[in-house]
Amino acid sequence: MTFPPHLAAGWFATVAMLALTAPAASAEVRGLVVGVSDYEFLNADLRGPANDVGLVSNMLLARGAMAENITVLAAPGVRLDPRLSHNGAPTRAAIIAALQGLAATAQPGDTVLFYFSGHGSQMPDASGDEAGGYDEILLPSDARNWKGAIGAVENALVDDELGVMMQAILDTGAELVAILDACHSATGFRALPDAQISAARYIDPARLGVPNAVPGDSLPGQIAPPLSGRFVFLYSSQSDQRSFEYPVGDPGDAASWYGDFTRSLMPVLTSANGISWSQALLATVDGMAKDGPAAQTPDAEGPMLGVALFGAADPVAPVWRTKGGALNAGLLHGIEPGAQVAVYASAETTGDPVIAEVAEAKADSARLARTPGLPAEGYARLHRPALPAALKLGAPVLMQGATPGQMPDLLRDLTASLDGVEVIAQGAPDYVPVFTGDSLALAGRDGVLDGLGAGSSPRLSASASREEAAAFLDRAIRAHRLRQALKAAEGSGVKGFALPGSSLSVTLAKVDVPGTDSDCGDPGAETAAEGEVRADACDQLWLTVKNGSKTARDITVLYIDRDFRVIPIYPDGALSNRLGFGESEEIGLQISNPSNRPGQEDLVVLAAPAVQGAPRTVLTALADGTARAMPEDTPDLGQWLFAAADPEVKSRNFSFGGALPSLEVTRFRITLVPTSTR
Repeated sequence: MTFPPHLAAGWFATVAMLALTAPAASAEVRGLVVGVSDYEFLNADLRGPANDVGLVSNMLLARGAMAENITVLAAPGVRLDPRLSHNGAPTRAAIIAALQGLAATAQPGDTVLFYFSGHGSQMPDASGDEAGGYDEILLPSDARNWKGAIGAVENALVDDELGVMMQAILDTGAELVAILDACHSATGFRALPDAQISAARYIDPARLGVPNAVPGDSLPGQIAPPLSGRFVFLYSSQSDQRSFEYPVGDPGDAASWYGDFTRSLMPVLTSANGISWSQALLATVDGMAKDGPAAQTPDAEGPMLGVALFGAADPVAPVWRTKGGALNAGLLHGIEPGAQVAVYASAETTGDPVIAEVAEAKADSARLARTPGLPAEGYARLHRPALPAALKLGAPVLMQGATPGQMPDLLRDLTASLDGVEVIAQGAPDYVPVFTGDSLALAGRDGVLDGLGAGSSPRLSASASREEAAAFLDRAIRAHRLRQALKAAEGSGVKGFALPGSSLSVTLAKVDVPGTDSDCGDPGAETAAEGEVRADACDQLWLTVKNGSKTARDITVLYIDRDFRVIPIYPDGALSNRLGFGESEEIGLQISNPSNRPGQEDLVVLAAPAVQGAPRTVLTALADGTARAMPEDTPDLGQWLFAAADPEVKSRNFSFGGALPSLEVTRFRITLVPTSTR
């Protein structure tokens, strides 16, 4: 088995595949959960790690770990399950001691999980094992700057020494899972200067005083041998990307911030049974794409990628507790202001519920509006999601030396006249307008302009007419609302993701085709695609959708391009889109990239359960260039989606009041690669 070269030269090196043996019956789950939010000597504090450790430790408990086997190193005051203890600050010495303790206590068949949330960086490689000339480092809370006397960043954890400690754990016969929500990328991304938007989990080596090279005799170093054993390592981003944290709710509240990777991975690991690590990563990538394009794509390596997750997850609680007007769930659970919950007096959730609307929501809690008959203490189920909020644009940014002309006035006029968009001076926007001089570009929620290369952010020419500008902004609004509507309709966790081997199987293959849009050559090799797909003009994408469930499914396929166009792919015309048990459909499309720019696009497969005797659910009218009127006899799910995707529909004039049927959504992230760079 081989691994991508960038991983082989990365955190822990590759491994020779060993025979996979069954774990012992008395196997334990042990965890070291590290969250570095407060730095003692570096001006580099983060907010997310203090909240990430709660999600990770709760996941470990849900999968069967005993509280006494979980060590949490984080800043004081972190919110943890009452069964857990805070075990001190995440210093270098504490982390090393905890890893050594795991190597001393782990037994054959145990699962040991190491999680790190915080900053990463780089320093010159002294051992000669890094092809790029740099060691990757993690920064504990007591990390300092470069210290020439030792030839290293003081108190940093170097990938080579971590590899030695990981091998000591593997030598016990235990399985090792390492999850890193940090990055060490030195890319040239241009991050916008607003800490309220996002925070990158990376410190530039120059800020640490790291020199460009280390004298050959300053530090002898030691080349760590390749790891051997049963392990899987999950990384929050590719080796040339940065990892981000975002606020979930009020950005002024430190409790709202989470690592994007951790926030998306933990619900998968908490609720899923019977899926492999590779499938869990696919579900996580899918979850990270729900809010729109992002500049990070998770990665993984290890011989256990195809092995099922450790332990057994507790079933996802079907209800949330209520007390008075307080609801024990919030934005992390898909509860937005305006959502409706059905509140029952008993845990069995039987009888007639009281329907209450959510007035306010935080990351993990919400407040219900005053509602007659609401039980003093009750149990709530989500009755109907809220309609999506307006597209939020941050305060416009003028690039140095740019002359924006009439574009700022035009943008101000359009945002005041169009439904479904607002400009916010504070808080976390969905996009940030950037006047580059020759265009209006929209930087994403990560605060990065052109993160995939020059011209990759959606943009509008500065010479565009008012009509063209209005159409561009209208597409952005509708694409945003559609993404949020699909996110709400499929709910939280993995139930909306069609994992391989589940009742609905959705697979994607790419066929390489040389040429340009106007002159495509002969199709070449076909390769299976998972998660992110790199493609360019002329390449073909082929979906295979197979229904293994006894319940028929109505299938719709949409494509959201870089400039917010929503294109209907399937079904075509009057063809039936209903798949019965055992039936499959092959759906193809060809990539077009006339501007030859990089960018990120989405291929989205929607599967709605069919109702015997009811009309088919056909959702292609959600796309651009089609009649926006809702088709006659549209089932309830379609009614809600059409309303949610229309910025002119407000909650007060949307009359559908029933519970929302389920929807399965599978997304494939398509990264456009210009022809000249293929």
